[in-house]
Amino acid sequence: MSIHTLDTPESPIQVQGKGKQLPVEVIALEDEGDKGHKYEVDLEPNEHPQHYSLSKKWIVIAVISSSALCVTFASSAASFTEAGMAAEFHIPREVTILSITVFVAGLGIGPLLTGPLSEMYGRNIIYRVSYVLLCAFTFGVAFAPDIAVHLVFRFLTGLCGSSFLSVAGGTVSDMFENKHVANPMAVYTLSPFIGPVAGPLIAGFINQNTDWRWTYRVLIIWSFAQTVALFLLVPETYVPVLKKWKAAELRKSTGDENYWAPLDRSDLSLSRAILISCYRPFELVILERMALLLNIWTSLILGILYLAFQAFPVIFEQHHGFSTEQTGLTFLGIGLGMIIGLTTQPYWNHFISKESEKHGGVCPPEARLHSGEVGGVLIPISLYWLAFTTYPSVPWIVPIIASIPFGTGIFLVFTSVFTYLVTAYRPIAASAMASNTAMRSSFAATFPLFAGFMYAKLGTVGATALLAGLMTLTVPLPFVFRRIGARLRANSRFAAH
Repeated sequence: MSIHTLDTPESPIQVQGKGKQLPVEVIALEDEGDKGHKYEVDLEPNEHPQHYSLSKKWIVIAVISSSALCVTFASSAASFTEAGMAAEFHIPREVTILSITVFVAGLGIGPLLTGPLSEMYGRNIIYRVSYVLLCAFTFGVAFAPDIAVHLVFRFLTGLCGSSFLSVAGGTVSDMFENKHVANPMAVYTLSPFIGPVAGPLIAGFINQNTDWRWTYRVLIIWSFAQTVALFLLVPETYVPVLKKWKAAELRKSTGDENYWAPLDRSDLSLSRAILISCYRPFELVILERMALLLNIWTSLILGILYLAFQAFPVIFEQHHGFSTEQTGLTFLGIGLGMIIGLTTQPYWNHFISKESEKHGGVCPPEARLHSGEVGGVLIPISLYWLAFTTYPSVPWIVPIIASIPFGTGIFLVFTSVFTYLVTAYRPIAASAMASNTAMRSSFAATFPLFAGFMYAKLGTVGATALLAGLMTLTVPLPFVFRRIGARLRANSRFAAH
């Protein structure tokens, strides 16, 4: 016999069990074959993360978003340290590009480990350990005696920082109900993409005026500040872990070992959780055409963004005579475009609300692809515009303006695809996001390696137009999946039906 009771602020319920009066947050269970009662612990309403004050929620979002921004800033800031490293370590410029590649490779591998760890030990311990190690390993990057040591520590910092690209979104969803989560999730989603744009912006000033190692010394200071903020301002928000902690407290305070939480009885070992986390994203990509094509789409876009870190110096330093710090400022166009994309979020919230009303209060996942359709069109338009304004005779401001729709398109596409994957594959949402992260990171790690050769061979016009043509081929994807997505989900073994 199971007795499930839920207490509310209006009518608290005392649960009776084995002759004793239990706290209102406990659910009493009497299982056949058990001797005595077992008490499942639940959170009281005021203990649930969704009942935090609005100010506390936004402080948490600000901290985890700035932490994610710091991580992705570190990925792209390396592009402006290449000349200094090449001169000091006596290596070709092409080898220094590996500083970006190995870091982004770490970002792709990390979620396969941090995802299952966060579901067993909580989000907060992952954040704190990740940032302590990130700060420590950045010392190895900043003071590396040779390129080999530098690259090893760059990979390790990427591996540690990856938790903010895989786990942090869960913290946002922990604190907000589905109907209120869109705006905070949009703010968080923006931060990892503003980071790569801010990297060249700030690193340009640093490397123009001082030694390349100061780029990483600044990162040490920033990551240390984020570590302190994570310890002081970010509480644990993962409900299963909070229940587990509460059950442990009750067992200790009462001496009654019958108090328990669902996580206490999980038969999934850590090694098995990691194994599932490693193979399921690849299983999803192999068996699901929707997931595969949408992942390829977003991966191409992120690859092009990271390729820009090599292309913009060619366009603006060689064609317009810009200095290092001036070239860093040229990324403001993409950043402004992303912010413009964020300002459209209230419109999309209203649109999704209307779609939900049409479908009995439940928004179909395919409706999330409308914003992706707009972003998918903006990206090739922006790249064509950029391609044919890279001539030295064209004023330098024009290609910067041309990059603004690219930034807006990135924001719209990624928020659309992320939300679609989480809602369409809700039973395995973490695996769906891990598959996207792994593929995106592999593209972002690879694209900068051939950027120099491509722009040298094809020129700025030909190379950028080639990328624009590639993105043109992907424009139909959101339109097609919005129409046939429901049918594909109905036949899927992974998707929500």
